[in-house]
Amino acid sequence: MSEKKPKFLHARWKYYKIVGDRVERLRKFCPRCGEGVFLAEHKDRYSCGKCGYTEYK
Repeated sequence: MSEKKPKFLHARWKYYKIVGDRVERLRKFCPRCGEGVFLAEHKDRYSCGKCGYTEYK
């Protein structure tokens, strides 16, 4: 039998950048949910998929 492939692979590596021996976060955190929950970046706004918080550019 063939192995099942995951339906969706998260691209978490796009949210971080390694600078020397530090890790730099490239996206903003949600002020309601706290650290660990990134805001999605749209053309005209930032939004949280967890709580619905929206910040307009």
